[in-house]
Amino acid sequence: MEETKRLFKKLKITTILELALITPTSYNDTTLSSEIIPSKIGTFEAIVKEVESIGGKLRVSFWLSAFHQPLYATFFRTTPYHYGLFRVGSVHIIQGRVEVYHQMLQMSQPKSLKEIGKITPKYKTVLKESEMRALMETYLHRQNLLREGLNQSEAEKIIAIHFPPHKEAILDASGLRLEMVETLKFVEALNHLKKLRTKRVNYPAIRALNGDTSPFLERLPFALTSEQNQVIDAIRLDLAKSHKAAKRMVVGDVGSGKTMVILASVMMALPHKSILMAPTSLLALQLYEEACKYLPPTISIALAMQSRAEGNFESADFVIGTHALLYKEHLPEVSLVMIDEQHRFGTQQRQQLEALSNAQEGKRTHTIQFSATPIPRTQAMMDSELIDVSLITTTPFVRDVTTISISKPDFGKLLGHISLEIEAGHQVLVVYPLVEESDEVPYQSLEESRGFWEKRFEDVYVTHGKDKNKEDKLLEFRQKGKILLATTVIEVGISLPKLTLIIIVGAERMGLATLHQLRGRVGRNGLKSWCYLYSHSTPNERLREFADTTSGFDIAKLDLKFRNSGDILDGTIQSGQRFRWLDMAEDEAIIAKAKERLNVSIR
Repeated sequence: MEETKRLFKKLKITTILELALITPTSYNDTTLSSEIIPSKIGTFEAIVKEVESIGGKLRVSFWLSAFHQPLYATFFRTTPYHYGLFRVGSVHIIQGRVEVYHQMLQMSQPKSLKEIGKITPKYKTVLKESEMRALMETYLHRQNLLREGLNQSEAEKIIAIHFPPHKEAILDASGLRLEMVETLKFVEALNHLKKLRTKRVNYPAIRALNGDTSPFLERLPFALTSEQNQVIDAIRLDLAKSHKAAKRMVVGDVGSGKTMVILASVMMALPHKSILMAPTSLLALQLYEEACKYLPPTISIALAMQSRAEGNFESADFVIGTHALLYKEHLPEVSLVMIDEQHRFGTQQRQQLEALSNAQEGKRTHTIQFSATPIPRTQAMMDSELIDVSLITTTPFVRDVTTISISKPDFGKLLGHISLEIEAGHQVLVVYPLVEESDEVPYQSLEESRGFWEKRFEDVYVTHGKDKNKEDKLLEFRQKGKILLATTVIEVGISLPKLTLIIIVGAERMGLATLHQLRGRVGRNGLKSWCYLYSHSTPNERLREFADTTSGFDIAKLDLKFRNSGDILDGTIQSGQRFRWLDMAEDEAIIAKAKERLNVSIR
């Protein structure tokens, strides 16, 4: 057992399924060939007809009795062993690459095999071939694979890959047969899900929460979408448990209505308190304004930011704040902690908030995290082994945004469009890749460009990540600005109702998820809007596909496709996992099957 642990450690594996996923790099096949194929390795029974030594080389004439023709072999690295082995009249099983020269069969340095009819897998690992073979023979048998969760057919395919009855059973002209690859994908998904499941830790809740949402839902001036209702129902079931503190992430596309889910959760927490932490003052303020607008007036709400405070922080039913909450000496005791744009906070900050909210020894507050960065459904399936995941893939209203790729010759027409939007009382956003000039980026920076815009238009505002007053400027722009010049600081969250046109400079340099978040700034109130992707390198296939795709979840899938798949994202659930067989952009059905298998096995 100690020896097995040592070998597994050297291979950097911990499970039998991971051992099964170390596939042979090639196979040594000693089955007699049924035909002669030039340029391919062949195995033949051969009789030595003639032997001659020429300049240190040994030339042997063989007769292939099964094919009734001669084959000439040359040995360049000869020893007395070769001269003793290949005597006239002796019979051998020879193996080597067959070539045709002057219509004669040739073979260079063939091997003389001691046994035939055997296929031996070759592995490229840190272990010796003999150690790998011993591991495979010891652990890769049907009973073990069934115990690991594979079915009979899958186990047989895995065994065939490592102990093939014949090469045709596992290989075709392009390599491993498709059904073998599909099985390896399934094994990789199942193994990864099983490992994630062991990492999840559940704690009892401080208390069960069963507050009534109807006073909130009945006074809304609109109906929630079916997905919003589904997520609210899932949270209701989470919060009603006392034996298990909720740990859920709600992922919703731009404008999908996550705020309504937040406010419904506040209602469920009553008569107990809830708290929400947002990454910026602007987001905290927007959430505060919406809470005041839509929650019943009987509910007290407080805002806690460094620059501004509203309401009674100590006694409020619902506290909204920024990371300034982490510096309060005492937070009121809460039963529900919510974190908006959770990936903008470190794990430590999220844990700190939970601790400050008086989580009791051995018990935890219910926690719900929210993110506006859509993830592929495949990733959501994986992540839900660590934390419950809800996706909101639809929006309450259809956003009418046209996405267009442009370059320098289109700039004059673009200026005309900008003037029209401003005349209509709308706002324009121009996003630059850099604040200051750089030799490495072939585009003007924000600072280089601002003079151009300020000369031609009134009420031009400028902000970026290093601007200490950026939140005040964004608030002022929202009220009275016409054009905003910014970097991707504008990416997440801020609501600019009058914004109808965005220009993203150097769009091909940005990730698709970032482009989608930026595009999500326009058309928030149903106004006809435009997103211009300004690039020196048009046409661009990646940008073309982005322009034709509106769903953030489809964008996330596209992003995986163009990044060659494999990365699991997100701050909490980061695993850095890269898959060898699984394609996270394409293999949703395989991951769903592995997840269902795992769920059945533990029922």
